[in-house]
Amino acid sequence: MTSLDQAIGIIEGMRGTLKVFPLDEETREGILKVEKNIKSQMGMEVKNEGLEQCLARRYVLCILKNKTFRPPPEPTVQLIADEGVVIGTEILPGQHDQYKDRDDVLWLCEDFIVFKDQQPKQKEFFLMPPVSFPELKAIEGVDAIVSCSPSPLGDIIIKNRYGLDDDPKNATILVGFNSSD
Repeated sequence: MTSLDQAIGIIEGMRGTLKVFPLDEETREGILKVEKNIKSQMGMEVKNEGLEQCLARRYVLCILKNKTFRPPPEPTVQLIADEGVVIGTEILPGQHDQYKDRDDVLWLCEDFIVFKDQQPKQKEFFLMPPVSFPELKAIEGVDAIVSCSPSPLGDIIIKNRYGLDDDPKNATILVGFNSSD
């Protein structure tokens, strides 16, 4: 069994997975093209570093998932200032208590905070960093595993290309990895 088959089998067995399939090269190129020009709703630059790293891997799997899929192991969105200073971050399930009574944070929404004592000097942008996907670490010969979320436009490209329903309760994530087989 190839590492690709093993990865698909592991992901199919995860709670909340509706579908998992490899992305073809044309779709990968199309997503990368639109992601380079994404802006936030506030007009701020968005760098989807996780997506760029993911799409550079030998294999890229797309997971269509529902809300019962496990939360990400690290934040998927951060607000970065100047030379890499984190001035805001997504708050993951189970982390809210760490921040709820703090005076040095401002809640932008129920799952995102900004640190009041961190101010940008020149510029700020949203970063979608590469996120680990620990479930695939056990596959022999697999390395450089990274996952990411495409932007809403990237999500639509995938759903249109593969004939998936655009149900707002479901989302896509991508998992890229290299393999020696």
